[in-house]
Amino acid sequence: MTASHTEIAPSVADVGSLRARTLNAYVWRASRPLMGVMSRAPGVGPAALPLIRPALNRSLSTISPVPRGTRITTVKRYVDGGQVRGEWTHEADRFGGGLPSPSSGRSILYYLHGSGYLICSPRTHRGLVARLVRRAGIGAFSLDYRLGPEYQFPAGGDDAIRGYRWLLDQGFSGDQIIVGGDSAGGHLAQDLLAANHTDGVPQPKAMVLFSPLYDPMFDVARALERTGVHDPHIHAASAQLLMGMYRGDATGDDPRMRIALTPDMDLPDTLIQYGAREVMADDARTIHRNILAAGGTSTLQAWPDQGHVFQMFPYFTPESRKAVREAKDFIDQHLG
Repeated sequence: MTASHTEIAPSVADVGSLRARTLNAYVWRASRPLMGVMSRAPGVGPAALPLIRPALNRSLSTISPVPRGTRITTVKRYVDGGQVRGEWTHEADRFGGGLPSPSSGRSILYYLHGSGYLICSPRTHRGLVARLVRRAGIGAFSLDYRLGPEYQFPAGGDDAIRGYRWLLDQGFSGDQIIVGGDSAGGHLAQDLLAANHTDGVPQPKAMVLFSPLYDPMFDVARALERTGVHDPHIHAASAQLLMGMYRGDATGDDPRMRIALTPDMDLPDTLIQYGAREVMADDARTIHRNILAAGGTSTLQAWPDQGHVFQMFPYFTPESRKAVREAKDFIDQHLG
């Protein structure tokens, strides 16, 4: 493969919009203290998180609206001693009310949501996923993988691998599948590529990642924060504590923790977008470098004055809509 290295897309300005900078100032005062309280308060722990998760998820769903005409079909299957749960996102007028079909030869998006392996679901990301596939007229399968603290590492990764292979069993080829993911979903996507390589399973055709996580130990993010990076959304030390609910006893030495991408892997063409103000920026840059070092093709876009997974919220900043358009352009280039 020919390596590609793009630091900032031509359409991206050096400074974010006034709306983005105003939003950052507000979120800085509101969310970071809340994250600190959640990570340290005696009442907020493994027992409490499942109770407050529904309210958090409803709030995120409200501010990430779903386009009109979007149809959702839920899936729950027992496969290989486990479950594949999730939902198909599609448009009724495109598919006559039916589901995407492997026999059509059309591509699909396999989406892995983020949020620290602790919160969120296909429902919270339904708006983003629908916007990504709407123009192309393709369907998307969003995986509802197991979360902490009820389940711990590597439960989510096992589910992501099982979900991908279930799609192959349905008749979709690797060349029909584009993998998408944000935050922790980006980590799941890397784990999926490594597992496919080890087991001789066909890789997806392309991959698009938003603010992807490289290091679930959160040491990379904490090191960047110590250099003076002030993320308006995430306090790295607090996030590190919270993610411990999913990591459990796993250490950074586990090969599925910090995923190694090697030259013998058949890596998909990849687009990575991240907010230049986020504390996980080095995670995104590390994944990009790892893909290039392994001989893969990757385009890296840094969006000034944007926070973590800003693409989810189309009404907050104009950059959100522009970034999603860039991602849709990338998807269009890789359609079957």
